[in-house]
Amino acid sequence: MNKNKTKITIVGGGSTWTPGILKALTRYKESLSLKELVLFDTNAERQKHIGEFGKLLFKEVCPEVVFKYTTDKEEAYRDVDYIFCQIRTGGYPMRELDEKIPLEEGVVGQETCGAGGFAYGIRSLKDMIEMVKDIRNFSKDAWILNYTNPAAIVAYGLTKEFKDDKRILNICDQPINMLVSMAKILGGDAQTLVPEYFGLNHFGWFTKLYNREGKDLLPELKEKILEHGFAPKDAEQRDKSWLDTYALVEDMVRDFPEYVPSTYVQYYLYPEYKTSKLDPTFTRANEVMNGREKRVFSECDDAVAQGTTLGHNVVHNDAHGEMIVEIADTIHNNKEKTYIVMVENNGIIPNLPEDAIVEVACVLGNRGAVPFHVGEIDTFYKGLLENQYAYERLTVEAFFEGSYTKALQALTLNRTIVDAKKARRILDRLIEANKGYWPELK
Repeated sequence: MNKNKTKITIVGGGSTWTPGILKALTRYKESLSLKELVLFDTNAERQKHIGEFGKLLFKEVCPEVVFKYTTDKEEAYRDVDYIFCQIRTGGYPMRELDEKIPLEEGVVGQETCGAGGFAYGIRSLKDMIEMVKDIRNFSKDAWILNYTNPAAIVAYGLTKEFKDDKRILNICDQPINMLVSMAKILGGDAQTLVPEYFGLNHFGWFTKLYNREGKDLLPELKEKILEHGFAPKDAEQRDKSWLDTYALVEDMVRDFPEYVPSTYVQYYLYPEYKTSKLDPTFTRANEVMNGREKRVFSECDDAVAQGTTLGHNVVHNDAHGEMIVEIADTIHNNKEKTYIVMVENNGIIPNLPEDAIVEVACVLGNRGAVPFHVGEIDTFYKGLLENQYAYERLTVEAFFEGSYTKALQALTLNRTIVDAKKARRILDRLIEANKGYWPELK
């Protein structure tokens, strides 16, 4: 075990996902040699709910760890070892626009896919680049573990801006959420499953699923999905929209039976169907603001008022917090475990562009991510991924170059839109909605 005492900072300390990370850190405090934990957020009022809960939790469970929350960058970033990043530029009000503007134009409105993901991605890049520069100003060797969405666009942009920085790791919890759900369907433990997987973030497929005996369980899993459907492990804690999202995995396996897809692939395979099922007056942003956000903040405030975290169910998705902490622990102690993460292609999938940010199984340790070779992929999947890669690249180039033309090209290519006149209408509305967040597009 690495005996060096560590400082960890969670950027986006006011997120409703932060309590899950805090709970996971209390379990890994010794393995991580945790000495100091800092929450950082630019929104002091929002962060206070989580910060006061965290202060109480650590006082109860591990008082030897220094816990604080702050809006001061230097206090958050100086001499830090691990940064957990989960920012949301513009908050839920901007997410609501990301979802509703496309839906009003008759296309998918979703926070990471299609036009909504495009808008969110361009907003995120400015803050993410500034954040990395600030961190490197105070802690040049810190590991930056990034959860910020839309991860595909953010990862591609960060790789372009910080080409030589090998301590930025872009990760997503959806593959592990799916693994946990698959394990439940198979009657086993996700920790015993080793996946083979390829794609881009929120656009990938499980191709194998090995147990400890080396048997591929994917054929059995597909049979069970076709017979009984697909649901998240924590279905009773999920909002209805998430249950609907998981349910459509069955349709995708039935239509394209080679592999088991990520839930998000449905937005690209069935854009008309998905659009018809989404309500332009009440989207997932409204669901979260009216549901999880109020619930988490209320539970945190309640715990603080009562002076104890006992009896308060603040965490509503263990996998999210557990994964990022597990990854930090794997790096810290050089455990060389397998995770699905984002890395530059560089021949992993030879018939995709070298600079694409692919999401594949990797061995993680103190060298970072060492990817498994995937090999060439078939025409159908290659076509889908090349189209999505082109959209992601053009989106990032539109940000860096301030190019209206490239922004329009990106939206026109996106499978959830495809029509250039519709893409132009959406782009013009998004430009107006994102004044102050986006660079000027000319």
